[in-house]
Amino acid sequence: MSYAKLAGLQPIYGLYSGFVPIFIYAIFGSSRQISIGPAALTSLLVSNVLGKIVDSSDALYTELAIVLTLMVGILECIMGLLRLGWLIRFISHSVISGFTTASAIVIGLSQAKYFLGYEIDRSSEIVPIIKSIISGADKFSWPPFVMGSIILAILQTMKHLGKSRKHLKFLRAMGPLTAVILGTSSAKIYHPSSITLVGDIPQGLPSFSIPKGFKHAKSLIPTTLVITGVAILESVGIAKALAAKNGYELDSNQELFGLGAANVLGSFFSAYPTTGSFSRSAVNHENGAKTGLAGVITGIVMCCALLFLTPVFEYIPLCALAAIVISAVISLVDYEEAIFLWRVGKKDFLLWTITAITTLFFGIEIGVLIGVGFSLAFVIHESANPHIAVLGRLPGTTVYRNIQQYPEAYTYNGIVIVRIDSPIYFANTSYIKDRLREYEIVVDKLTRRGPQVGRIYFVVLEMSPVTYIDTGAVQALKELHHEYKSRHIQIAISNPNRNVLLMLSKSGVVELIGKEWYFVRVHDAVQVCLQHVERIKEDHMASGSDSSPEETESSLFKSLLKQRGEDSSVAELESGTNNKPSDLKHSDPLSEPLLFQKS
Repeated sequence: MSYAKLAGLQPIYGLYSGFVPIFIYAIFGSSRQISIGPAALTSLLVSNVLGKIVDSSDALYTELAIVLTLMVGILECIMGLLRLGWLIRFISHSVISGFTTASAIVIGLSQAKYFLGYEIDRSSEIVPIIKSIISGADKFSWPPFVMGSIILAILQTMKHLGKSRKHLKFLRAMGPLTAVILGTSSAKIYHPSSITLVGDIPQGLPSFSIPKGFKHAKSLIPTTLVITGVAILESVGIAKALAAKNGYELDSNQELFGLGAANVLGSFFSAYPTTGSFSRSAVNHENGAKTGLAGVITGIVMCCALLFLTPVFEYIPLCALAAIVISAVISLVDYEEAIFLWRVGKKDFLLWTITAITTLFFGIEIGVLIGVGFSLAFVIHESANPHIAVLGRLPGTTVYRNIQQYPEAYTYNGIVIVRIDSPIYFANTSYIKDRLREYEIVVDKLTRRGPQVGRIYFVVLEMSPVTYIDTGAVQALKELHHEYKSRHIQIAISNPNRNVLLMLSKSGVVELIGKEWYFVRVHDAVQVCLQHVERIKEDHMASGSDSSPEETESSLFKSLLKQRGEDSSVAELESGTNNKPSDLKHSDPLSEPLLFQKS
């Protein structure tokens, strides 16, 4: 009933929404503990969008709320059947936390009218609400404020005791019921004229009816998308957490279909959009719910309330219902998450702040869109600018690691070893090529071992983290090969996975670079490259001053390609049978440098 008032509907529609959908979800849903029904965020979204179309006192308002339920349910069913639940993964936790925090503040302020005793503007933006509260201050009434504050204090105390002491955990579930009993008893005994009551509530079960008001369906589409997203995040998030705690697997797509079916069928029985509730689901879990029967029992209790208790409900003060809503949303103000993000990750804190501020000042829909937009932008930025590491050899081993993470690791003159820590596709090829060109210059200053040569002759690409490449990456590798070849630099590729290697083979990159320049281990590639760097140094010294360095390099580069021109199949490349250089059979794999040992 509290959430129905938040949505701008009569309290009876909150009871309807907590009745039929529960039974439907018990049949089609997959979570054993989740509690389906009205929720604070979806209620605020309903109020926000429908209030712009029609006044809440108009019958069309209720019709549109029921149509919205049908649209949300159909979208959730489609997403479940098409297994599209993975789309929600692109909304980061920072966006969710910032959005729920801002929404909780707006929800709390929107309930202030029941405490203050006068009407305030209905809005999802904080500025109009605050202006309305200030402008109507002269109409302030003490009785509802005192009663609402006392009930809110009782609710918070019972919630705290229920959380902090296990033997009192029942108090958490009893809080709202206690608030209603106290408020109703006070109103029944003292009959305060300045405290508004719920009023008459129809008695009996909801009747079957076809939703009306479809001519406004187009204007409801954006809110349908937002409510569906929020509902999925709330329901699937809490359902997965409870499934993990209770030791069973949850099918996200079945969960989506169960939510959709509950909303679709609920819309034919006057329900407004429902979703899984954090607080009610937590109560289910804490009190030992193990199967969907807990939801069925809740539905039976709701049925009894509709049949027998609605005459009692008319004496419930609205400030008591408002206190229940405020108590529920206080826990959604996640300031601790903001502090944690500031300490751990400034980028995520920025995302949290942007989402929270835009939601507060520009409304829920805009806040969600901007938050999701920035979240996707960060994902795209990270994907288009992947981490690339220069590798060095750890002393006394054949292991190569990031020289920034392991300062003791050393590199070799004439060779740069690079690890690309992401898939390679059209969006990040330019960044990768720029970084490789940069390493030609920078890494040379870091080399400490091997023959003394003046520049880079070999680039070893460690590709074990690369899970996927596309045609754009293939074209980039071809261009890189030709660019390096013009500067007498040879590419060597280490440990590509099967799919990547097959893609390189089909596109002709294996033949272009040379099958002999593919290796299973970075160490194997370095052995071969070191051998050739030594020969480059020897030949350059032997050439004296009669030949230019460019002529010496060009002739030597061609001779290296000829020497390494053994034929290798893709299967051999994968098995590594061609990667042991025959002229290194007498070398100690742990000796420094790894050069051919002359007799």
